[in-house]
Amino acid sequence: MSFFSFEYPYLFLLFFPLLYCMYKCREQLKSRYFVHLHFFSAKKSFLKLEWIIKIAILLFLCIALASPIVVDTLDPHNRVGKDIILALDGSGSMNASGFDFENEVSKGERLSRFEIAQVIASEFIQKREMDNLGVVFFGDFAFIASPITYEKNMVVDMLGYLTHGMAGQNTAIGEGIGVSVRAFKHSKAKTKIIILLTDGEHNSGSISPKDAIKIAQEQEIKIYTIGMGNKGEADEALLQTIAQESGGEYFSATSAKELKSVYEKIDTLESSKIKSREYLQKEYFYWMFLLGVAALLLFLLYRGVQK
Repeated sequence: MSFFSFEYPYLFLLFFPLLYCMYKCREQLKSRYFVHLHFFSAKKSFLKLEWIIKIAILLFLCIALASPIVVDTLDPHNRVGKDIILALDGSGSMNASGFDFENEVSKGERLSRFEIAQVIASEFIQKREMDNLGVVFFGDFAFIASPITYEKNMVVDMLGYLTHGMAGQNTAIGEGIGVSVRAFKHSKAKTKIIILLTDGEHNSGSISPKDAIKIAQEQEIKIYTIGMGNKGEADEALLQTIAQESGGEYFSATSAKELKSVYEKIDTLESSKIKSREYLQKEYFYWMFLLGVAALLLFLLYRGVQK
């Protein structure tokens, strides 16, 4: 986020006493100090313009002294974040409704589990200011819905285009992890995280969860797993194993409110170090006003010589 400001705004207070002095302080010029006073003579038609230019010079000097700057608080080229993949289950069971008992997310609408997961995941993405994020979608097979990127709005948009059943009706957890690992191929981040959400059991795909865990371990990728739905629907034992062996943590969410708190807890556990301090990139523009002052002074000098 960028905004315009001044480093020393209090220096604007100089403008008014100096302006007063321009009108009230009389110059005392004598010929013994400068004999060519005719260079400073001016026609009456120019006097009004001359005063306007002098006031502009004074104003520009005050602005330059106040040091106008554009501050960028989120410079993506100088951040220290993490690369995160959200692996979302889009199988047929994710079309079930009745998950938002407290009306925490749906706001009166009848939303499916997948739609609720989309809303909460989108909020999570927007909060991760210093991180790169991507989305992997899995059902019978898995695919990268959004590559890892810093453009949060693009990731949220791509997430919004997904619907349950796009990748089939079954649940290929191994494929979901395998494709998520593949999404980190060009990642240079020291910390790589997969947040895998599912409401079912592994029953499809060519990659077993066991093999997928090994691949993640080799790449030093941490996996947080979330079992969504009523107790016994998701394979809690498998999800706990995936999380434990990869250095992550398992969470259970039986309602939209719990799911939201799970993402908030993961956000806290994996907060970027840079979040504890504010990084500022400043771009200075005082030189533009100094150039303006120089140009106006040259104009006054030119007009004086012409007289």
